[in-house]
Amino acid sequence: MMSLPAFAETSPEPDSTSAAGAVQDKDTITTGVAKGRDRLDSATSTSVLRPADIERFGPRSVADLLRDAPGIRSEASTDDGQNSLSIRGLPIATTGAKFVQLQEDGLPILEFGDLLGKSADSYLRLDMNLAQVEVIRGGSASTFASNSPGGIINFQSKTGEVEGGAIAVTAGLDYKSYRSDFDYGARLSENLRFHVGGFYRQGEGPRRAGYDAQKGGQIKVNVTRDFAGGYIRFYGKYLDDRTPHYDAVPFLATGTDADPSFGALPGFDGRRDTSLSRNIRSNLVLDQNNNPVRHDVADGQRAKAATFGVETRIDLAGWTITERFRYASQSGTLIAPYTSVFAPATAASQLLGGPGARLSYANGPLAGQAIADPQGLNGNGLLTLINMLDLRVNDLNNFTNDIRGSRVWDVGGGDLTGTAGFYAARQTVDESVLWTTQVSDVRGDGRAALIDVTTAAGVPVTQDGYYAYNLALVGGGRRFHVAVDYAVNAPFASLNYHIGRVAIGGSIRYDYGSAQGQVAGANLTGGVNTVTRDINGDGVITAPETRVGVLPQTRAALVDYTYNYLSYSTGINFRISEPLAVFARYSRGARAPGDRLLVGGGVNANTGKLVQERAAYDPVKQAEIGVKYRTEQVTLNLTGFWAKTQDTNTDPVISALISRDYKAYGLEFEGGVRRGIFQLNGGATYTHAEIDKDQVTPALEGNTPRHQAKFIFQATPQVITGRFSVGAVFVGTTGSFAQDSNLLRMPGYVTTNGFVQVRPADRLTLSLNASNLFDTRAFVAIDDATLPASGIVRGRVLNGRTVSATARFDF
Repeated sequence: MMSLPAFAETSPEPDSTSAAGAVQDKDTITTGVAKGRDRLDSATSTSVLRPADIERFGPRSVADLLRDAPGIRSEASTDDGQNSLSIRGLPIATTGAKFVQLQEDGLPILEFGDLLGKSADSYLRLDMNLAQVEVIRGGSASTFASNSPGGIINFQSKTGEVEGGAIAVTAGLDYKSYRSDFDYGARLSENLRFHVGGFYRQGEGPRRAGYDAQKGGQIKVNVTRDFAGGYIRFYGKYLDDRTPHYDAVPFLATGTDADPSFGALPGFDGRRDTSLSRNIRSNLVLDQNNNPVRHDVADGQRAKAATFGVETRIDLAGWTITERFRYASQSGTLIAPYTSVFAPATAASQLLGGPGARLSYANGPLAGQAIADPQGLNGNGLLTLINMLDLRVNDLNNFTNDIRGSRVWDVGGGDLTGTAGFYAARQTVDESVLWTTQVSDVRGDGRAALIDVTTAAGVPVTQDGYYAYNLALVGGGRRFHVAVDYAVNAPFASLNYHIGRVAIGGSIRYDYGSAQGQVAGANLTGGVNTVTRDINGDGVITAPETRVGVLPQTRAALVDYTYNYLSYSTGINFRISEPLAVFARYSRGARAPGDRLLVGGGVNANTGKLVQERAAYDPVKQAEIGVKYRTEQVTLNLTGFWAKTQDTNTDPVISALISRDYKAYGLEFEGGVRRGIFQLNGGATYTHAEIDKDQVTPALEGNTPRHQAKFIFQATPQVITGRFSVGAVFVGTTGSFAQDSNLLRMPGYVTTNGFVQVRPADRLTLSLNASNLFDTRAFVAIDDATLPASGIVRGRVLNGRTVSATARFDF
């Protein structure tokens, strides 16, 4: 993704009429609380990311941006979507953001942040519509939203309160990507205002794919009518954006599990290369109805969304009534080489075709040519068995409605604020998980080609580079079709009493919901998952056509269960003096399961009920105590935290059941210093986390959860004047374990993003941004639990260095 175009050096857009998106002053938080209040009067841990700061960081995706927020662990390696997020030591047992909710203008993008093939960041884009990002960690996030005990991250849109607009163009200087942005807001009359904005981009992207892997954009618009005692706002968004999915790629590995060393393969550098290729653009597979279809691999992570929403606030008989409604029609794809196998070409050919097997190019400019020297192929002598995931997201339509009323009473010389509300949501999940297995060479210029294998006797083992029309390495399994409707309902209430320097309060929420539908897959109900079929229709059955994956549609498993749980949070805040406050809070929240539980056999195929009672929801208990200090020039926040979490889950890639309890404690810091033209902002989080109990693999108890570092930090020193800004953003982490077995250790890293902004004339801003300036090899995940004998690991890393330039004109 291109970096977000330059923002003007202005304060965040105020909008005193919006309860969800309000920015009433520079240090007011409105997300995850009953009523917007000064952060020094709130017993919560919060952060705000503002547009000018976001632009300087130069994020290439939403997940990349969230690396710069204290307390958040963001594994931003897969581009736009399917990135893994967590807060304060809560686990990432598979992928996605199970315990964290991403919101857009106060409502969730998806009810579940870890759906197969799509996560909330799949349908969220950074552009010039953004007013600011509010982050609340733990605390009342458990009671002011469903399925969000770890925290809420709310992306708030501009609403035309500040008149004017801008256009911007951005180009990659050392990679191929081009983007145009615009936004404009104005008043149509004294009481009517609007804002509109969007972007379009096209290009190869930050890694070499050999074709335009990025293509698409979005447009957002809202209209607000102010009236005495309130407002009403209508808004909409249309998104159709195609981006690549960067999964595990090969790296050379030497040393020991405790002290490994990693490097690039000859001809393939995982920081800027991918298994995608201009020659691997077609995927022939049976669809969910067992009919042959051919899909374009360039669709990648395609996200399509059309949303319409209404937000209103009315003052009525002393109460403030806020109503938010949104309907989102969402669909898309996730098609990409996924957790593939990398092996020496000679060994791989003999494994597939027996002794004396021969190799030749199946496509590309050398199609049909024999490979005479497999050991010297592309300088690395490797083949990859591509597990081509072809996930079709047919329907992720989402309806959400949140209505709440608040009132303030004068009680004993203090303010008693009461809030009561009801949340209702309906989330459809209709998707099919399809696979093929293909054979490819390994090269890093976007020109890898499919490879055919024949036996020594000349009998074809592959067909046009396909070894199987299923996931052959696991016997054709892990092919599913899910069609389930989820209902989520939750009444909630809170009381907060603020008198003098003390604010004390509590909140409660009762979630009850259901899941109804069905899921098809031979892994779940038995039956045939592999058949012989002339899939290309040429009248000849080849070896791969004896390995064709099908879905047993007549043996679908029923899904029909309900759940309910209670969440609560209570806290106290003491404002010692004008710049200084201390607080403490205890909370209990939970997270209901999504579709991962279904494909892991979490429901009884005949009754549709949950197999394990504990799988109905995963509770999260948290405590925090902190101190906050703020003056005009210095801001300091220090919070100690403790958390205990249950996670009942399924790793869909390896079909492994997860049933664990985790615990974590730590210390979180956030602060900033401003002196004249110099600013320094930063944060750091120390976390001690461990697997407390494991119902499946007790030997893991006491181990550190995978990817959980002891220490993460962010720091942004910068110089800002009227004509230029210059600085850098440092984000770092100490080492962590690749897997829960705690054998292979991933190295820590520090990435540096440098930026320069120049304003040569009024309304004109020229920017240069370098992401990962020093080209650090930053591992966020390694699939292997220990160093393999082959010396090749499958790893996910942050993008290497990418430099972009932006020109922006404000009007």
